[in-house]
Order: sequence, then structure tokens, then C-alpha cells
Amino acid sequence: MQNTQTEYGYVSIFFHWLAAFSIFALFALGIYMVDLTYYHTWYKTAPALHKSIGIILFALMVLRLIWRSKQITPEHLNSHSNLERKAGKVVHSVLYILTFLIMLSGYLISTADGRGIEVFELFVIPGFGSFFENQEDLAGLIHKWLAYGLIALALLHAIAALKHHFIDKDNTLNRMIGRRQKH
Repeated sequence: MQNTQTEYGYVSIFFHWLAAFSIFALFALGIYMVDLTYYHTWYKTAPALHKSIGIILFALMVLRLIWRSKQITPEHLNSHSNLERKAGKVVHSVLYILTFLIMLSGYLISTADGRGIEVFELFVIPGFGSFFENQEDLAGLIHKWLAYGLIALALLHAIAALKHHFIDKDNTLNRMIGRRQKH
């Protein structure tokens, strides 16, 4: 369940893949919903779903950070260069930062009018209204462009994992899919 010096535990792997799936699903839903017309059956459903999943993702990411802070990080593989190690650290940090900034901007979009965010009609995250002029529009632009940046960086991250697996033939990808290392 927990990380070791050489492998990620199943909880870390679960958090990683659930976040990755959620982020790509939210991106796809976001792209889909911006072109919906008022009379489309998903006009209200898509944004409500997008917001609810976003709030759940926020909770997941907080739990992920707490879990991560209490776990050891597996050591880098010997096949990783210093540049790859540093780039990996930077990319992971930026992925986290972008994810949280996107969630914050989404909150600012959704609550600019003072209404809270209903989460799957189970509970409401309170809204505090507008903090600055044109909050909904400015936060919307930030949300959109940070989302594009996050997806681009996540794709680069995935390409790097595939490069490690197919070209370097190391265990980088195997560690994140739960396949135990060859010794």
C-alpha cells in the first residue's frame, strides 16, 4: 500500500491515475460544454457535472498531497540523467500548481454571482461573490488557458514515461502502473 525506496505503493498509484483520468475528463467536458446552446439538453447538466467533479478532484488532490507528504519517494532510477531528474521535479511541481490554480479559477468563475457550487446535489460549497471587477470573465480566461497548459504538460509527462519505457527500457512506467520491478 505504501511507497518503498524502489516502488510506488498502490495508494499513490490510485491517486495518480484517478487524478489523471479526472483531469482529462474535465478537460474534454469543458471543451464540449462551452459550445452548448441554451436549448441543448446538456446546457445545465454539463457545467453542473464539471463543477461537481472539479470539487471532488480538489478533495482528492488535497488527500493526495497529504498522503504524499507522509510517504517516502522512490529513488530515481540509475538510468535517469540529472537533467531528467530535475525536469521531472519541475514538471511534477508545475502539474500540481496548475491543477490547483485551475480549480481556484473555476471556483471564482462559478461563485462570482454569490451562489455556491452544488456538488452532485449532495452539498453546497459556499460562494462569496465577486472579489474583483469582471471576475467571471477574467477567471474564465485564466481557467481556459491554464487548462490548455496543464493538458499540454500532462501529455509531455506521458510522452516522457513512454520514452522511458520503450526507448530507455527502464522501470519508470512500470512503477506507476503497479507492475513490480525486475530485479
